[in-house]
Amino acid sequence: MAGTGEKWKKSKPSKYEIVDGELVRKGIPCPQPECGPGVFLGEHSDRKVCGKCGYTIKSDD
Repeated sequence: MAGTGEKWKKSKPSKYEIVDGELVRKGIPCPQPECGPGVFLGEHSDRKVCGKCGYTIKSDD
């Protein structure tokens, strides 16, 4: 089983960024009032979806 940990060495794109010394979240927050500002939309290939309430934005690509 040599090399089974190799797939974990790939770098994931960061969800955060440092701008002017402050940590900034790159994601889009869910606009629904029941979710609040701390819930972000998950990014898929053809849509963005809130995992809490199911709010969806479809891409036209």
